[in-house]
Amino acid sequence: MSESIVARISRSKVLRKCLGKPFLRVNEWVWNLIPQPLKALRPVSSYGNFLHFFVRQRMERTQFHGTFFLRNRPELELMCSLADQKQKNTTLKVAVLACSNGAEVYSIVWKIRSARPDLKLEVHAVDISEQIVEIAKNGVYSLGENPLVYSPMMERLNNDEMAALFDEEGDQIRIKTWIAEGIHWGVGDARDPALAESLGFQDIVVANKFLCHMAPPDAEKCLRALARLVRPGGYLFVSGIDLDVRAKVATALEWTPVLDLIEEVHDGDPSVRRDWPWKYWGLEPFNAKRSDWKTRYAAVFQLGLQEEAREGVCVHD
Repeated sequence: MSESIVARISRSKVLRKCLGKPFLRVNEWVWNLIPQPLKALRPVSSYGNFLHFFVRQRMERTQFHGTFFLRNRPELELMCSLADQKQKNTTLKVAVLACSNGAEVYSIVWKIRSARPDLKLEVHAVDISEQIVEIAKNGVYSLGENPLVYSPMMERLNNDEMAALFDEEGDQIRIKTWIAEGIHWGVGDARDPALAESLGFQDIVVANKFLCHMAPPDAEKCLRALARLVRPGGYLFVSGIDLDVRAKVATALEWTPVLDLIEEVHDGDPSVRRDWPWKYWGLEPFNAKRSDWKTRYAAVFQLGLQEEAREGVCVHD
């Protein structure tokens, strides 16, 4: 069933009444009975995509601050690989939008500084919530759940990683000084067109796990604006977004999908994979048989290559 048909179904008051909560409840009950290997079969996953599209039309979208340290390990591995392309003793500029409580920022900084201590890492971390930015800036966390972020942030860390990232302070833990230093924290709206002017060009822009909470037209507009932050030849990390929106913008702006670890990064966050198809932020299974799979499933893009080729411009570190 095409998405245009599903869209018409979702707009029909009669069909919405018939295919409303009872329909979804029954389907969720049946879905949970299906063995996991069978869900990967094309007819079953196609039906899952139908259910997910319908869920996305019905669920109200709202922003969340929940996140984890080392949330997507393949993504961090790829980021370190891209950072390794920088020449020795040069500057790497990274911007993290919707930085939440700092877990993703500190994970990125720890990984890159551990892999490339010679680089001067210039990091800008921005979130729309002043309260959450203050938590991130302080870098002090409870070992339990934080009521502001609704998630056990440390649950994906092993003991060695905990020791490498934090110093203990009673019943709390603090990010180690060498990781926290030099990060510029700011309050701002990723949708603000002035953000690109205030931050300037970045080598890597991370825009993860917040665009999915916007209505698709708003997410598309925001994504196009965020692309202006990326220097020609730089990289945009953008997961946690409706795949249709990301693919549409990437195709229109001629972004080059980064294929290294593409499937591993796609499947690297078990929480969003587990939530498909019953949450609007859920992530559909990777399907390499789709003709558009490279653009649809890439969560990392290199920007500006087409413009450089047309203009004969060569960008160096």
